[in-house]
Amino acid sequence: MTDGPARTGAPRQGRLARRRKAAGLTQEQLAERLGVERTTVARWERGENNPQPWLRPRLAKALGVAPDKVEDLLAADGIPASPPGKTAGVPRQLPAAVADFTGRGAELRALTQVLDDAGTDAPGTVVISAIGGTAGVGKTALAVHWAHQVAARFGDGQLYVNLRGFDPSGPPVPPETAIRGFLDGLGVAPDHIPGSAEAQARLYHSLLAGRRMLILLDNAHDEQQVRPLLPAGRASLVLITSRNQLSGLVSADAARALTLDVLSHDEAARLLIARLGRDRAAAEPGAVDQIASLCAFLPLALAVAAARAAARPRFPLAALAAELTDSGGRLDALDAGDPSVSVRAVFSWSTRQLSDEAARTFRLLGLHPGPDISIPAAASLAGAAEADARSMLRELAHAHLIIEHVPGRYTLHDLLRAYAAEQAHVSDSDADRRAATGRVLDHYLHSAASAALLLIPANEPVTLAPPRAGATPERPADDAEAMAWFEAEHQVLLAVVTLAAGSGLDAHAWQLPWAMSSFLHIRGHRQEWAGTQRTALAAAIRLGDTSAQALSSRILGAACDGLGEHDQARHHYASSLTLYQRLGNRLGQAKIHQGLGVVAERQNRYADALGHAEQALRLYQAIGDKAAEAQALNNVGWYYGLLGDYHQARLFCRQAITLSAQAGDRWTEGSAWDSLGYAERHLGNIAEAAACYQRAINIARKAGARFYEAEALTHLGDSHHAVGESAGARKAWQQALAILDDMQHADADAVRAKLAAANASSGSSA
Repeated sequence: MTDGPARTGAPRQGRLARRRKAAGLTQEQLAERLGVERTTVARWERGENNPQPWLRPRLAKALGVAPDKVEDLLAADGIPASPPGKTAGVPRQLPAAVADFTGRGAELRALTQVLDDAGTDAPGTVVISAIGGTAGVGKTALAVHWAHQVAARFGDGQLYVNLRGFDPSGPPVPPETAIRGFLDGLGVAPDHIPGSAEAQARLYHSLLAGRRMLILLDNAHDEQQVRPLLPAGRASLVLITSRNQLSGLVSADAARALTLDVLSHDEAARLLIARLGRDRAAAEPGAVDQIASLCAFLPLALAVAAARAAARPRFPLAALAAELTDSGGRLDALDAGDPSVSVRAVFSWSTRQLSDEAARTFRLLGLHPGPDISIPAAASLAGAAEADARSMLRELAHAHLIIEHVPGRYTLHDLLRAYAAEQAHVSDSDADRRAATGRVLDHYLHSAASAALLLIPANEPVTLAPPRAGATPERPADDAEAMAWFEAEHQVLLAVVTLAAGSGLDAHAWQLPWAMSSFLHIRGHRQEWAGTQRTALAAAIRLGDTSAQALSSRILGAACDGLGEHDQARHHYASSLTLYQRLGNRLGQAKIHQGLGVVAERQNRYADALGHAEQALRLYQAIGDKAAEAQALNNVGWYYGLLGDYHQARLFCRQAITLSAQAGDRWTEGSAWDSLGYAERHLGNIAEAAACYQRAINIARKAGARFYEAEALTHLGDSHHAVGESAGARKAWQQALAILDDMQHADADAVRAKLAAANASSGSSA
């Protein structure tokens, strides 16, 4: 797998090769210094692909050039070496720049001057804060606009996170959650992400060392939230927006402070003119000035007011200004002390022009925890048909009350969210608000349950209450759609769990984490997995629901095991087993033994692991759960293999393959083929082992499970190597290495070592 599109049609005219020769290096010597193959260097020089971002600082050092000059050596004739948004392994996470960005010339120049003054080696840290904690002043718009302007100066990419420091719908994003998201953005495979937050932070800082990246930390709450996200080196630029001054970063971390005020009178007028049109604005300059003043020169309020005016092109601007002036009340958080300035008035002015259905939908969006919402979820929230919800969301977006930040998903500024929630409590009854919250929780619960069943058919079943009238859950068609749904709703689901627990809806508070469990496990979100299950267990205890307590304790045990907390895992498993035995639930008992087997395997107690797996298998067979039986058969076979009984391993793995295929469980089927390959290889049946590994590779590739594909390719190479088929071994290892390098996975070093040893023994320099 290459780092980017092949460019054989655009030769690099030998720039990289000439620089290598000028440094007195052969291809072999440069490859040795970088820890890659000579053929990899040759492909770079031919323009067929590019080195991974983490290799580029090493390449610059080896060639004796500045890091920012590497791009020049790699660029093909007229073609950039790293097309924005195209190069695999280089994160491009910046949000889209704001349309009609106006003004801020002095601030943009100041930011660029900071970067220029720092030079190429130490851009440092810049904090953008707002006077008096003012919201809606355009901090994010400025940061994103400028970041796009200078993105080309950061060849290793850009990272972005909204830290939600002042979001009324929930607490700020914890630093460890932000780091976990950045590890995904940096291409780290889920299976390579450590379990503990401390280890994840160490990995994050290690990956950033020496890289030249732009990191935008948006809407930070305080210094404590930000500090863990700062890279240790000085090669990257960190751009932070916050309503607070974050003076601690300035004094203790050498950050540069840029205070952002509201727009000037002229800038505010220019923003309105750009959105209203020059002719209309020129006809009523006094009204333009009045609207700008009534909006307190605040960009967010100006945008909403301009949208309302643009929607009524035949109304005189003076009439609209008068309407705004007459609107009572103001958002307390934005009260500037001047009775003529009211941002709440701007919002109310805009919402009063909405259709009744759209206005109600806007109010209900204030009850949704965010950070965004899909059209189907909005339909359930409003109790409307999906087509009607789409129409209402478009109306709200046209009024600039919400933003369609990605196709089909809408978000709203936290000021507008607070205003919407306020209006919901004013205009809608308690019963209506409870019904809307219940519908949207039902939407996410039943959608997640359907998706979870597709990911892991052997999940322990839970009987859910039917969704409320008006809730229309989504039904993914297959496991690929299920995974895509979970990826899109990941952050929403975490917020929804908190909403359910805080609203006293404890059935949802334990059932949602159950439905999310498969996704969080597969994607390696171990901290979130454990955190949501702790919420689930507390809710189950409040309900006095023994079955729910047993299930939540069991899944919490699995999550703790994933974090390496084996004692905690055994404690929760033991509690769960006691409850399952009291209930006479053999399926639950089987899953407990299955989990205890995994704990034992992690501690190299293979005989104990086999004993638990066999108990699980007997229970699954007794109750007739074929999907779960397939998992247990694979576990038994794998543990027999680890104990050296390869004939028994082969027997059980073959049964696992048959049953998992019948159950439609591709994850277990792929794992079982890999386990069977292990047994066949140790039995000396190399051709059979290779065929097994190839089946595992195909299944992993189809499922998009790249790490498991690389793992099976590595095992395939081992099989070829065992019988002296060096060419086949090198080919499989090279394919595995390409994937692992692309994922920046630590296992790449072991595969690279296998390749180096094979090349050395054959006398090849390839």
